[in-house]
Amino acid sequence: MVPYTATLDVDQATVWHLSALLNAERQRRGTRTGTRALTCYKQAVLVVRWLRDGTAIDALARDNRIFRATGYRYVNEGIDVLADQAPDLHQVLEHARTTPDDPLILDGKLFVSDRCSEPGPTGRSDLWYSGHKHRHGGNIQFLSDARGEPLWVSDVEPGSTPDITAARRHVFPLVHKATAEEVAVPANPRLRRCGSRRTHPDQTSARGRRASRACR
Repeated sequence: MVPYTATLDVDQATVWHLSALLNAERQRRGTRTGTRALTCYKQAVLVVRWLRDGTAIDALARDNRIFRATGYRYVNEGIDVLADQAPDLHQVLEHARTTPDDPLILDGKLFVSDRCSEPGPTGRSDLWYSGHKHRHGGNIQFLSDARGEPLWVSDVEPGSTPDITAARRHVFPLVHKATAEEVAVPANPRLRRCGSRRTHPDQTSARGRRASRACR
């Protein structure tokens, strides 16, 4: 083993913020002081290393002198407390209502993974393999602001699922439901498909599909 020194290119305030979220979660669970292998701050650094640098769990566990299983659990806890801070769809649509000049952008991304495999409907293809990206992974749709900052993300679909199919399953029905529940949004929410003109969710044209493919 060769020891070395490394520096994370992350603002210190980010780590302290995550540390505070982890501390609040431990208090909510009633975790007793001194019963965890790492402090909230050290756990926050571990989580940020995994998110920012993609450091292997084995390396994170070894560096912190914890078991690999504990490393996985600590990373999952960090992801959960961060996910709890994400806005729900109603809040995103309210944001769109109050900022009409800042349209929502709908796009999809394949998140690569090497731990997923399942026969497809025909039995001859892999459900989690994207023929477009030539990689295994999950398709996640998201709404972002005009700057590209993610505001809301959908549940994961297998990598073989086309973007438009995933959007029809996870995005369009929720937008319609939110509107039906009298959420204070315009009658025609401004959704822009990446690279296409502004369009109502129902208006999925060949032009929009071509623009979506160009973005990827």
